[in-house]
Amino acid sequence: MAIEIVQPSVGLSKIAVSETHGEDSPYFAGWKAYDENPYHETCNPSGVIQMGLAENQVSFDLLEEYLEANLESANWGQKVSGFRENALFQDYHGLLSFRKAMASFMEEVRGGKAKFDPDRVVLTAGATAANELLTFILADPGDALLVPTPYYPGFDRDLRWRTGVQIVPIHCERSNNFQITPEALEAAYDHARSMNMKVRGVLITNPSNPLGATVQRKVLEEILDFATRKNIHLVSDEIYSGSAFYADEFVSIAEVLESRNYKDSERCHIVYSLSKDLGLPGFRVGTVYSYNDQVVTTARRMSSFTLISSQTQFLLASMLSDKEFTQKYIKINRQRLKKRYEMIINGLKKVGIECLKGNAGLFCWMNLNPYLEEPTIKGELAIWKTIMHEVRLNISPGSSCHCSEPGWFRVCFANMSEETLEVALSRIHEFIKRRKN
Repeated sequence: MAIEIVQPSVGLSKIAVSETHGEDSPYFAGWKAYDENPYHETCNPSGVIQMGLAENQVSFDLLEEYLEANLESANWGQKVSGFRENALFQDYHGLLSFRKAMASFMEEVRGGKAKFDPDRVVLTAGATAANELLTFILADPGDALLVPTPYYPGFDRDLRWRTGVQIVPIHCERSNNFQITPEALEAAYDHARSMNMKVRGVLITNPSNPLGATVQRKVLEEILDFATRKNIHLVSDEIYSGSAFYADEFVSIAEVLESRNYKDSERCHIVYSLSKDLGLPGFRVGTVYSYNDQVVTTARRMSSFTLISSQTQFLLASMLSDKEFTQKYIKINRQRLKKRYEMIINGLKKVGIECLKGNAGLFCWMNLNPYLEEPTIKGELAIWKTIMHEVRLNISPGSSCHCSEPGWFRVCFANMSEETLEVALSRIHEFIKRRKN
């Protein structure tokens, strides 16, 4: 039984009472609905199926197989004698062996088309910490970052809540498959300046979250040219780089910089983590990779607030240094994600639901606009509530991602078994049939 305590009217900080965390978003409300009534194939077959969480579980068996075969070496390296070394304080730089392994893995998931220097790898407790850390370094409270829509709802928390930095949307349209255009970049920049905000940078996600489509080289070059012309930073969030269905379809900003002989590279920074590609969000492993020496130095100083445990670093250094394993994992993981993607796309197509064409990621972007009672955000949220409470599926409405057109939903497919995905599709089929009638 909870202990009830009378709450005095004592003041708290502005952050504590701020509503900029974004927990009132439908994105987080869907999680709550799932937590209160989670689906289980035998224990709770009528529960809510979680399709709002971009989590990669399709290749857990490969990770478990590796750990079972290499548990002793991966755990301590030197049996129990390694305990004392890992239990003590570590350098803020992180274990050199792990930074080398991370740099090597980042190269591998990009098909060897870009090189990474371990001395520029700054370790953080996940991509959330990496994005916030970079925001603290690049911008002051009241300054602005330009972010293309639709974007991950958590950015409202990660980039704004504690930093005081503002997000100005780059409005991308359905007519252009929500791709970033030079005109949209200029309009967002001009809007920020009209609001007396100092624009500090552009943050892009590649593959473009939540669309599940990789950003084309031409678009990346246009964004870099824009950032150079405006003398601002470019942050490339590449946490899904290993989740592109085909390695040659993913283009990293690092690849573009190499082709330009690193001209203008000092304004470019990459965020990466193992949460999506390896499906290890619970390990809290992220990185900031910057071509700017001062950013690297400052990020290292600030990383003391977001350290990764030495035990985690030691284990993953062993795993990521095993080339035979990583090559096998990347290949099979891509094949399985592509199969899941085709499974859900084809399943939705059977009942006439349109999806944007994707080639990466853990989700698809489906269009329920024809089934809205009214073509507005209000109409979108009404159908979302029906799907969540009656159909019992947690999907993310486009408005929570600041989508410019109502009726689009982000639907995750890699955080469940194929059997559960079949159940989810059957529920959608029944819902659409009822809606048509």
